[in-house]
Amino acid sequence: MTERPASTTVTGPKKLGRDTAGHVEFGAHLEPALRVRQGEIFAVETLDNWFDSLNEPGARPDLTKPPIGALQVFRANPVNGPIHVEGAEPGDALRVHIHDIAIRDWGWTGMLKARGMTGTLAYFAEIDEDFATIIRHVPGPSGTFADGEAVMDVGREVRWPLAPFIGVIATAPERGVENTVISQGAWGGNLDVRDVSAGNVVELNSAHEGGLLFVGDVHASQGDSEFTGIANETAAELLLSVEVMKGRQIPGALRIEKPNSLVQVESARNAGGRDRALTWVFINMIRWLVEDYGMSKREAVLHMTANSLVRTHIYQNTSGAFCCGVEFPKSCV
Repeated sequence: MTERPASTTVTGPKKLGRDTAGHVEFGAHLEPALRVRQGEIFAVETLDNWFDSLNEPGARPDLTKPPIGALQVFRANPVNGPIHVEGAEPGDALRVHIHDIAIRDWGWTGMLKARGMTGTLAYFAEIDEDFATIIRHVPGPSGTFADGEAVMDVGREVRWPLAPFIGVIATAPERGVENTVISQGAWGGNLDVRDVSAGNVVELNSAHEGGLLFVGDVHASQGDSEFTGIANETAAELLLSVEVMKGRQIPGALRIEKPNSLVQVESARNAGGRDRALTWVFINMIRWLVEDYGMSKREAVLHMTANSLVRTHIYQNTSGAFCCGVEFPKSCV
């Protein structure tokens, strides 16, 4: 198994506020908004995907008005950064520890006219419109949102558990500038992976000095596939720290280490299609088990076909976006 660098925590934390959280393009052209040492815990504030603008009952998303409107890809999913990590260089990888995701007391969900999985089917014609509804976040028995619930009322009140995660996590790509709506690549991007959550570690590539990390688009909860392309969108304050893995490159879109499992993530945009994404997410999980954990290729392949604890996740399947993952139990490594 690859040796992991030790993590050290310093007092703080440094904080990156919402005043720098409005980037809808990310790349190495932006000067670092924050510089941190490896292992240093720092805070990052984020806006929701619609710049916190849909906070009134009856408000509706509008792709034509500022700050969303644009001639090409609409502007949404603002991110904060870039965060420069001391010691990161091109050809390294970052291990981003997500210590906490503190969400606000409301989010929103909805639909965009003629978009998503519903916009092309006659069955949904009578509800095909720009629509938003506020979702209240209520504390749980602990008195916090850590075990709280989402409460939605669209004709009746329903509740489900809150499960916040970071929707956009990326590093500056090696070349060019990417946007925060459709970007998915070897740098991460707008992947909406529910396992990019507190207590987990995300691994993604560094193509520049400092890694240049961006984060934003926090979701308070999301169903498999994010069917309309809009989950329970919210603002948050994140507590993060980063380690650098020298000379390490991550295949696919990114990798996630959970307390009891490993998750390899891939997207159709990065792999060249949905079938290829599903194929390569398995191949890259096999590579992970062989290269980092000393498993034989034969054993790793047989786990993928016979082990009942191996799971495939469809994180995104909406508006032309598709992101999937394979989860493998640590008990079997």
